[in-house]
Amino acid sequence: MHVASLFLHDFRSYPEVHLTLEPGPCAFVGRNGHGKTNLVEAIDYLSRLSSHRVASDAPLVRAGAQRAVIQAEVVREGRTALLEVEIHPGSANKARINRSVLPRARELVGLVRTVVFSPEDLALVKGDPGDRRRFLDDLLVLRAPRYAGVRSDYDRVLRQRNTLLKTAGGARRGAGSRTEGALATLDVWDSHLARAGAEILHGRLTLLDALAPFVGKAYELIARGARHDDATLGYRTALAVPGHEGPDPVPPGPVPARADLEQALLDALAERRKDELDRGVTLVGPHRDDLVLNLGPLPAKGYASHGESWSYALALRLASYDLLRTEGDDPILVLDDVFAELDSIRRDQLAERVADAEQVLVTAAVDGDVPPGLSGTRFRVADGTVTRE
Repeated sequence: MHVASLFLHDFRSYPEVHLTLEPGPCAFVGRNGHGKTNLVEAIDYLSRLSSHRVASDAPLVRAGAQRAVIQAEVVREGRTALLEVEIHPGSANKARINRSVLPRARELVGLVRTVVFSPEDLALVKGDPGDRRRFLDDLLVLRAPRYAGVRSDYDRVLRQRNTLLKTAGGARRGAGSRTEGALATLDVWDSHLARAGAEILHGRLTLLDALAPFVGKAYELIARGARHDDATLGYRTALAVPGHEGPDPVPPGPVPARADLEQALLDALAERRKDELDRGVTLVGPHRDDLVLNLGPLPAKGYASHGESWSYALALRLASYDLLRTEGDDPILVLDDVFAELDSIRRDQLAERVADAEQVLVTAAVDGDVPPGLSGTRFRVADGTVTRE
């Protein structure tokens, strides 16, 4: 899989730009703040309909414009498709395939598969659980695009259930039929939440089992003197996951049936109902879980050095790339300003490892940050102008 052409209109700093790209390595070189990352961000946005840099769509639209357009010709197994998304902050985005409008923009998700390495990846190790949940769910959707709908359904149910908890909590301090009605409605939303939550939990645990071996191998490659079993994964949840007893994180391994996970979530919701009514918020479910990253016998967060944390973050991305590669065509690999963070040995190791990818997009501030093993097509980016060398 590779992008053959990219057209942007009012995306980030670009009023308009059109690029022709080639398979293999491609580098965008320019000083920070001149727009090189905006180019690869646009390609990644087509993959996930979200940015690896910001949480909302508003910053993606050029100041003063009403919308942004990303359009790309994507070649997959010899076939070319024209993919397009219109970004409308505050309202629904629009998507097209070969100029035909899709009923929902999220149907575009998964048609382009990208794996992005960026300086922000350090948050996967040092950041909040939300960063790691997002990592799992984004990869889950790339493997099986139907999970984009499952995530959307879960988020919608969660918002409505939280609203009902606030209402029911207030009604509980009263009496009579209003309280009974609110609690009966809450039972219905418990069922909806458990059903969608079990789907997400089943997907995450399945992904954990598939990803773990690749993480160990990638960390051994990137970190000096490391062994493949130094970096291990677990999954922390408040649920009593069938087949796993005790408070320790769930390790990679066989995954319980969705029906069993749904019942475990229903049981947890029933157990915490009083607390939820008191606080007006849902206290159990996939939105509260965490991906546990271990380095030896200790958690990486709080114990790993800066260098170890950076190596672990890179290992997670490289493992994602390797996993996706075993399950289909090569994803497009984006190395966004990462080589400046690496010493020469790790730089060369990473470059050698990914040089045979169908398409590698590199951003760098100076030519010297692009490893010789990734020399290929090169673009110079300066003051919003992109020039092919």
